[in-house]
Amino acid sequence: MAYFTTRTENGRHFLQIPGPSNVPDRVLRALDNPTMDHRGPDFGLLGKKVLEKLGPVFGTTQPVIIFPASGTGAWEAALVNTLSPGDTVLMCETGWFAHLWQELAGRLGLKPRLLETDWRRAADVPAIEAALRADKGHEIKAVCVVHNETSTGCTSRIDEVRRAMDAAGHPALLMVDTISSLGSVEFRHDAWGVDVTISGSQKGLMLPPGISFNAVSEKALRASETARLPRAYWDWKSMLASNATGYFPYTPATNMLYALDTALDLLMNEGLANVFARHERHAEATRRAVRAWGLEIQCEDPRHFSPVLTAVRVPEGHSANALRAAILERFDMSLGNGLGRLNDRVFRIGHLGALNDLSLLGTLGGVEMGLRVAGVPHDAGGVKAAMDLLSGNA
Repeated sequence: MAYFTTRTENGRHFLQIPGPSNVPDRVLRALDNPTMDHRGPDFGLLGKKVLEKLGPVFGTTQPVIIFPASGTGAWEAALVNTLSPGDTVLMCETGWFAHLWQELAGRLGLKPRLLETDWRRAADVPAIEAALRADKGHEIKAVCVVHNETSTGCTSRIDEVRRAMDAAGHPALLMVDTISSLGSVEFRHDAWGVDVTISGSQKGLMLPPGISFNAVSEKALRASETARLPRAYWDWKSMLASNATGYFPYTPATNMLYALDTALDLLMNEGLANVFARHERHAEATRRAVRAWGLEIQCEDPRHFSPVLTAVRVPEGHSANALRAAILERFDMSLGNGLGRLNDRVFRIGHLGALNDLSLLGTLGGVEMGLRVAGVPHDAGGVKAAMDLLSGNA
C-alpha cells in the first residue's frame, strides 16, 4: 500500500519537524522482531534490562515507569498519582504544550494557577519563586514546567526552578515535561530535585510514538499514597509491583521495548555528553543560518535557546504555512507548523535525534530554496553560515 501519496519517490523524505523524529534503521529493524510472549521468561529479562538502561538517560536511580501511551498519557499519570481533587498546581505557560497541560489539569478537577509569558522565553523563575513565597498556606501542591517548549524553541532552566523552590521553602512537588528534550538535552532528575519527570518515545529517544514515561522520586511515591484523584490504568503502584520482575500489569508495547532497548544502546554508545554536544552544535549552526537569512528567532533569550528545534518568525505580511507547503511540494521536506497563537507566524526546524551534519545542511538548503520559491524576503548565505561552523571555519 502507498502510504505517502502526496510526495515524490526520489531520494528520502526530509522529516524535519520537532518530533516525531527520524527513526534509525537499527531501531526499525529491532521493531521487526517477532512479538514475544509478555508473560514468558524471556520477556522478564527484556523488561528488567530496558528499565535498568533508562535510569542514566533520566539522570536517576529512582524508578522509571513505562506506559503504552503518548506523552499526554504520561502527563495525566503524573497528576493523578500525586494529587487530589481541588489541589492547586502552579504552571508556567511558556507555549502551546504548557497550555495543553494546564487544560488537562483543569479537566481532571485540579485548579491550575497560570504564570503567563509572551511565548518568547522560558519559564519565569522569579515569578515562580514569588508565587511560592506568597503561598503561605501551601495551597500549591505541584509546580509544573515544560523543559523544552516545542512550540517556541525555548528551553527552561530546571536547576534554577529547583533553587527557586528551595529558596521559597515550599514543599510543592516539581513536575517536568521532558517529552521533547529527553535524550537531546542534559537532564538530571535526581540532582535537580525533580519529583516526576514526564517523557515520550518519539523525539530524542529516536523511536516511533507509542510509549511514555514517568520517572518518580521518593517524595512523589509518598504523595501517591494519599492522592485521591481516580486512577486505574495509570496507577504507579501496580506498575512498580510488576516491574520489579521485569513484567507489566497489562499488555505492554512489546515490540516498542525491543526498539527502546536498541535506541538506548545507540545513545550510550555515542555517550550522552557527546549526544548533547551534537545537539548544541546543530542548533547553533541553524541559528547562524537564520540570522544570515535576516530572519528572527522566536526565542528572544540566548540562555533559553533550544538544542532541539529552532522556531523562525516570518516577516509581517507573509505566511509560514504557505512557506512550509512550498517546501514540502518542491523539496519533499516537512517542517513544523506554528501552534496556537503562533499559527502561520512561525515555522519550526527540528534538529534532534538521528541527525548528522550533512542531513542538517540538506535541511537548511531546503529552507533557503523554499524562502526563495515562496517569495519570503531574506538574504542569501544561511547555508554557508552553517557550513562554516560545521566545517570548523567559524
